[in-house]
Amino acid sequence: MPQIPEKIHELTVGQLAARSGAAVSALHFYESKGLISSRRTSGNQRRFSRDTLRRVAFVRAAQRVGIPLATIREALAELPEERTPTEEDWARLSESWRSELDERIKQLNRLRDHLTDCIGCGCLSLETCVLSNPDDAFGERGTGSRLLVERRAPATRGGGTPRGRRAQAECCD
Repeated sequence: MPQIPEKIHELTVGQLAARSGAAVSALHFYESKGLISSRRTSGNQRRFSRDTLRRVAFVRAAQRVGIPLATIREALAELPEERTPTEEDWARLSESWRSELDERIKQLNRLRDHLTDCIGCGCLSLETCVLSNPDDAFGERGTGSRLLVERRAPATRGGGTPRGRRAQAECCD
């Protein structure tokens, strides 16, 4: 039985982009971060194995749910290099993220449910602002824009008025 030439099993970066829906620049970025790999031809062109399509799909799906690239890279390092990952491989990897995603969903639901409590300006003048001041972490310091004052206190405007005090006066008094 004749062997299929190796080049048929490989994709150019343009072919990978077209098939995966990822931009060429994104593929270059993924490669620079160690998420995917390629080999170089004698003309220094990238060639990707076909299993890279599934890896790119996995990276993009993981990114959409907020998984950090470093975590994605660690997960992909567990996959076999010599074969296309199976459904069981993907299930094992995604299961490890389930509790993290469940916690994020819980936090987002909490934020959604308390959105009307937010004053929108970020001054933290409410005793408890679920969006800007969860669990009233800054309430012990008093009312007003404590974070704004702390970050901007060293900077002054032409007349010597600290920017933080002016910002606080504008939104909290």
